Amino acid sequence: MAALPPGKTAPQISLKSTDGQKLSLADALAKGPVVAAFFKVSCPVCQFAFPFIERMYESYGGGNVTFWGVSQDDVSATNNFMHQFGVKFPTLVDDRGYPASNQYGLTNVPSIFLIAPDGKIQISSVGFSKSDLETVAKEAARAAGKPPAPLFKPGESVPDYKPG
Repeated sequence: MAALPPGKTAPQISLKSTDGQKLSLADALAKGPVVAAFFKVSCPVCQFAFPFIERMYESYGGGNVTFWGVSQDDVSATNNFMHQFGVKFPTLVDDRGYPASNQYGLTNVPSIFLIAPDGKIQISSVGFSKSDLETVAKEAARAAGKPPAPLFKPGESVPDYKPG
């Protein structure tokens, strides 16, 4: 089963963040679009991708654009990952058995979804895709009412794709 494709309605998940807050997709979508990035701390492609997602968060997060990491690990391991890779956006913990990951049809991580305020999946990306992340960044900029900023810096060696 592949990750849910664009056009599908995003499953309404409600999970606890690493600081114990219960956060729901419905509440987040009431403010605007949501970027949900599912990951596992031991995944090298997740480790590569998350600093770029953090760049998006720093440029467009807060206000009406919500960024979430959705971890398939426990709180302690997740907090260590976030600290190690400089990630500051809120992170939710998918409970034992990965109910949220299963609802989204995940077979690989990272899996990144841009969910529109109407609850429809706008972008569904599995693995690291440079063009998908650039598209997510452009949409986040538009939703935040900010001019798009380059996601990748000159001189950075960034492949077009890395499978998850």
